[in-house]
Amino acid sequence: MAARNQKRIEASDAELVSAIEAFSGFSFADVALLRRALTHASAKGTEGSDYQRLEFLGDRVLGLVVAQMVFEANPGAPEGELSLRLNALVNAETLAEIADEVGLSGLIQIGSELRGLAGRKQVNLRADVMEALIAAIYLDGGLEAARAFIRRHWEKRSKAPTAARRDAKTELQEWAHQVAKASPLYVIDRREGPDHDPVFDVSVKIAGVAPATGSGRSKREAEQAAAAAMLLREGVWAQETD
Repeated sequence: MAARNQKRIEASDAELVSAIEAFSGFSFADVALLRRALTHASAKGTEGSDYQRLEFLGDRVLGLVVAQMVFEANPGAPEGELSLRLNALVNAETLAEIADEVGLSGLIQIGSELRGLAGRKQVNLRADVMEALIAAIYLDGGLEAARAFIRRHWEKRSKAPTAARRDAKTELQEWAHQVAKASPLYVIDRREGPDHDPVFDVSVKIAGVAPATGSGRSKREAEQAAAAAMLLREGVWAQETD
């Protein structure tokens, strides 16, 4: 698989543009910008031409478009529900899932030392590149081009019932008081990575209930993931289905 992915990233400009256009609906004029969006800092010869700055911009473009999409689709929803829907649609898991669905993951250029990444770090990598690609579309084609791409892949998800789930920690707090008359206890099991890109592993414990774990780019995100894992395992939340 690694060899095949590497071959794809070394394709000609026309082939790369065609591959992106097939799932994005957008044809890049600035191929150098596109390649930058797909390049991790670990790739040899990048000399700073990686996706980090684009990721920053893409995060804001995605948030704006999805926020407007959720706002318009739910005219009677209160601010709290809108926030839940927005957060569910722009988190790393959703971005990585879409990257996998469209085949973007196989186009990412990374150094050999990162090809064995697993777990949360792999999710973050795919999510970051998706944000960088959105920024590249925005810079090359404008806001409407970026909006069209985002709507193509996010709109169906925005209408899913689970997009309006309550905050996982709040939900678990209430459930814990019902079943154990106690509050959940969150413990940081491990922290890895540099200060600018940490990964936290967190366990959540409730008296009389088996612990659950979760990972995230911040302590809060990891706690939310652990809470969600317990809610799903205990049947408080139903698994998502297509």
